[in-house]
Amino acid sequence: MDGTSIRIGRDQHVWSFDSQREPVVQVGPGTVVEIETWDCFTGQVQSEHDTIESLDLGRVNSATGPIGVRGAEPGDTLSVTLLDIRPGAQGAAMCIPGWGQLTHQVQAPATRIFKVADGVVTMNDRVSFPARPMFGVIGLSPESGDVSTFLAGRHGGNMDDRMNAVGATIHLPVFQSGGQLAIGDMHASMGDGEISGTGVEIGGTALIRVDVIKAKGGGWPITETADAFYTHATSPDSIDDALRGACEEASRLLVDEWGFTSEDAFMFLSVAGDLGIAAYYHPSPGTVIARMRVPKLASNPAPFRL
Repeated sequence: MDGTSIRIGRDQHVWSFDSQREPVVQVGPGTVVEIETWDCFTGQVQSEHDTIESLDLGRVNSATGPIGVRGAEPGDTLSVTLLDIRPGAQGAAMCIPGWGQLTHQVQAPATRIFKVADGVVTMNDRVSFPARPMFGVIGLSPESGDVSTFLAGRHGGNMDDRMNAVGATIHLPVFQSGGQLAIGDMHASMGDGEISGTGVEIGGTALIRVDVIKAKGGGWPITETADAFYTHATSPDSIDDALRGACEEASRLLVDEWGFTSEDAFMFLSVAGDLGIAAYYHPSPGTVIARMRVPKLASNPAPFRL
């Protein structure tokens, strides 16, 4: 199937990234795959009457796949380029008591339905804004065990980074033969921090291309765009740990791949990089995700020296 295109429907999905899981399909590097994904609620939210209290929480954050990529082995990188993301016509966002930065202002669960058409997201008759489609969940099988699609880590998973949008390439460290890629949790739009714990949660279809970089890998997922690459780190509960980890990963790449000294990398990231938060809706049972933006320059034109 190298260089060809196949399709995987949303009926082929998982609720966790499992180190022992077998792929539903195997493809070669360079293959373009059309995937269909559920919204994170798996179709349970159709109106503003459908709040968190009415949901089966065991059916949240499905990811389409897994896809095995031939030639991807531990120590390699599996690269996923998001060629196109096409959200459906209707999505939803929520306020969930106990979740997020403004949870003290939430008196009861609330749901809002958003309409999506022609690249515009409409919240109500007063508020509309451009769609920014992206995927919250992109990951591979972990080094060991079984990790819920609700969580993020070195394997990827629920990264909830709005930079994982059309045109981006996500470089994931491979821990199991074939990688076992799964993708889901599409958003028509999501802001940095995702402070309530939801973006515009929506189903849809996407085109992705998978590739393998041999004998190169980050310690964490890396998102590459036209003008920058973004390192990540996560923590169960500490924003400080996540921010520090993203900085350390960026410094490591500059030193190991591009010959910076540790001191020069530190100063360069301080004066030219941008440290930020992808997702931080604590208190909640999720994950804190930080990122460091590293601009692409002649001195460091990509995450890896190939």
